[in-house]
Amino acid sequence: PRAVMTYIAKKCGICFQPPSIVLIYKDDSEDKTRQRIMPVRNFSQFSDCSLAAEQLKNNPRHKAYLEGVSLRQLQKLYSLLKGHLGGESLAESLEKFQQEETIDPEEDMNKLDDKELAKRKSIMDELFEKNRKKKDDPDFIYDIEVEFPQDEQLESCGWDVESDEEI
Repeated sequence: PRAVMTYIAKKCGICFQPPSIVLIYKDDSEDKTRQRIMPVRNFSQFSDCSLAAEQLKNNPRHKAYLEGVSLRQLQKLYSLLKGHLGGESLAESLEKFQQEETIDPEEDMNKLDDKELAKRKSIMDELFEKNRKKKDDPDFIYDIEVEFPQDEQLESCGWDVESDEEI
């Protein structure tokens, strides 16, 4: 049996001409950075980005490479391609995607249908993941100790003085 290959996704992008998703990844077994080009076929400006992203992620030929790429990121790439096919500039597509991706704090999520709610949830999860420090982050500190400056006279607060007065 062949050893299981591990691919570590580094970057994932989109190429408009010819339409393809480009993955820059590292091959664990040989410490080389490689590029994989996955052609996008049968995709038009009317296609469903979520569906296309799922199909690509589950494609037996690409599955192993796309382990580390989130479905949301693939959806984003497809939505950029979709915008391009519809004649939008990259800036317009990104702007549109940003708007869809932004959680409106005023929005009443109780009124959303399941699909929209699931979308908001995955946006929040992604934001959380993006902002979370992970153990292998270069600036991750496991145990932070903070020295508080000991001023000669610690100011006493009005309410930390014991007294027998009734309140």
